[in-house]
Amino acid sequence: MYPAKEHAIKTFTKLVELLPPREQSKPQIFLLAGAVTPFRNDTDREMIFRQESNFYYLSGCAVPGAYLLLTFQNGTSLDSNPSSHLFIPKIGLADLMWSVPPPTINEAVEMHDVTRIDHLDALPDAVRELLIAFPDAIIHTLPTGSPLFPAIPSQYTALALSRNARFSDEYLLTALHCARLTKDAAEIAEISKANSISSRAHEVVMRVLGQGVRSAIKPGKCAGVDRPLLPGEWLIEKEAEAEALFVASCRREGSVHQAYLPIVAASTRASTLHYCCNDREFSWGPVNAQDHKNHDHLAHDDSRQLNPQVLLIDAGCEWNCYASDITRTMPVGNGGKFTPEARAIYALVLEMQRLSMEALKPGLHWDAIQLLCHRTLVRGFQRLRIFKSPQSTHSGSWNAEEAILASGVSSAFFPHGVGHSLGLDVHDVPSASKPEKNDTLGGIELGHESFYTYLRLRLPLQEGMVVTVEPGIYFSPHLLAPVRDSRHIDHKVLKRYESVGGVRIEDVVVITKDGYKNLTTVRSDTDWIEAVCSGTI
Repeated sequence: MYPAKEHAIKTFTKLVELLPPREQSKPQIFLLAGAVTPFRNDTDREMIFRQESNFYYLSGCAVPGAYLLLTFQNGTSLDSNPSSHLFIPKIGLADLMWSVPPPTINEAVEMHDVTRIDHLDALPDAVRELLIAFPDAIIHTLPTGSPLFPAIPSQYTALALSRNARFSDEYLLTALHCARLTKDAAEIAEISKANSISSRAHEVVMRVLGQGVRSAIKPGKCAGVDRPLLPGEWLIEKEAEAEALFVASCRREGSVHQAYLPIVAASTRASTLHYCCNDREFSWGPVNAQDHKNHDHLAHDDSRQLNPQVLLIDAGCEWNCYASDITRTMPVGNGGKFTPEARAIYALVLEMQRLSMEALKPGLHWDAIQLLCHRTLVRGFQRLRIFKSPQSTHSGSWNAEEAILASGVSSAFFPHGVGHSLGLDVHDVPSASKPEKNDTLGGIELGHESFYTYLRLRLPLQEGMVVTVEPGIYFSPHLLAPVRDSRHIDHKVLKRYESVGGVRIEDVVVITKDGYKNLTTVRSDTDWIEAVCSGTI
């Protein structure tokens, strides 16, 4: 059973720490509304339901239209055993006729770790009883008036206001984010499941690409004329087809939601960080003289050949509201092999990720990982001659590693953060992950300020944190425009690499007492990726 009670205790403890001392001993009440089934525009057509993350964290309840009352008080039995009262809608005839009804009370009792469950019409009386029992209680809600959270109807808040109860929306969200920042064993198991399903989905796409290269996928007789293509006859020739296979693989294994809109970007579109149009064909054309020839045309009509390119897929499903987030970059065309330029960039991104993971441990500030990635990129670009090598080994040289880092030019190629918290949301607990005042650096070296502009995590790591590690290198014309005149760049060499577009490699890890555990199971080493995408394994 989902550990809602433990999550409530953890959240109340964090909340009390935030309160002024004079209010810490008072009774604390949480009043939360769950999400409701959304409808498309102004019609009666349901859209897919997903429970609000904070509500789910405290209840484990995925019933639309539910409410939750939690009560806690320091120094009483309620500090180790808070009262939790869940309210669910009654089953109506329309529910039975049109859709899946909510559970019965008896069914809900078996499903949820709460003190009591009633139908929604019992909520007003429950609020009155709490205010009689705890007249000096503070009632905490998520931020009011925000479109980000389900609104609590005035019929419930008016009851409390009529008794001069104190309402506060100042502390609850912060307390929840602080509590959710580290995960317990049950949460890590859910995240692991989501990552396992998503890892297999990434491999499915790669293997279908490989089957196409080997011409192992054959259209059926009159396929596409007298009947549609069957799944075993599908090829991937468009971003949308790769996305469809990924989502279908996840759905087949029981995942209802994607944790975010999949990013499926081929060719130079891989340089757009959150590209989610996924509506273009791969780049087609003749095989150039310098390319390795691929005689197995990746097209049903054998009339076209793919240009060598990368396919970047950043996608992950949810399992019981918990997210995954995986990126793999794979070769398309060229017989399922990277071009020399793409292979070199892929190897460098893999090095950035490997060194980052080797450094992970509790107490290490995430900013240090960000700087490590930029330092590794600079060294790699100097090896590839994209960045000019220093004329001497003197550290004061205008083109030494430290000088290039100080210039911030590497941000044009790696503009985003190396990772973020992950949990019930893919970009989890933002207020706790990136505090307004970054006062936990402890004197660590930072490098250029542009390295941290888009960082979503700026904290020392803690045991139990789940984070992504996702370095990337991109050749975006928009990002490169401001550095076209940089003296650190050999622009003739850079031109050879710009057609790569972008490479990102992303895994999900949990921080352990001694380091980390990788929850992503699909491999990313270069030889394996090429072997799968070329159909040789």
